[in-house]
Amino acid sequence: MKAIIGRKIGMTQVFAEDGSIYPVTVVEVLPNVVTQVKTVEKDGYAAIQVGYEDKKASRVNKPLKGIYEKAGVTPKYELHELKADEMLGYAVGSEIKLDIFAAGDMIDVTGTSKGKGFAGPVKRHNYKIGPKSHGSGYHRGVGSMANVGRIQRVVPGKKMAGHMGNEQVTILNLQVVEVLPEKNAILVKGAVPGPKYSIVKIRSAVKEQLRTRTVKKLLNRTQVEE
Repeated sequence: MKAIIGRKIGMTQVFAEDGSIYPVTVVEVLPNVVTQVKTVEKDGYAAIQVGYEDKKASRVNKPLKGIYEKAGVTPKYELHELKADEMLGYAVGSEIKLDIFAAGDMIDVTGTSKGKGFAGPVKRHNYKIGPKSHGSGYHRGVGSMANVGRIQRVVPGKKMAGHMGNEQVTILNLQVVEVLPEKNAILVKGAVPGPKYSIVKIRSAVKEQLRTRTVKKLLNRTQVEE
């Protein structure tokens, strides 16, 4: 499984050879520089830490400055961890570029969804509204808090009004339409989570990986039986 960090730029459209129009999201993918390698022996898990987009040294605090100096790289705006198995072979200081993906690859994109402020239960959780006729005292309320008298409190997880959006979201099985190395951009078919210029993580599609492994196992089993 492969993974890389990028920045969502916005949406546009491209034309296919047959004249069809596809909506695509443009993701800027600058070289990801490896700043640290996590190991099972030292950290309890295997991963690499990568930095994205150069930053002025005067804007970096001392703890982060120590990380960059130890790795021998310039300061970065973003630091993220990638746990994909194919990424563990990179050494500190090496660069991960967008050419690890190609047109036609199936990917998953993770980002932070747009924050929509405080919202009621009807908008936030699609609750049904109450009667609109005269005399009704209930329209867009949260509903009953009763729990059959067994617990004298509101059950944790109850869907109520609150902050809507601004949470981690992963969109599965998106397709890479085109990779543009000269422009440091990947065109992804469809929409990806988050506002413009937000950071997103692109990885190989998990379900596609599982499907491929299952097919290989079935083929191997068939060959053995024959």
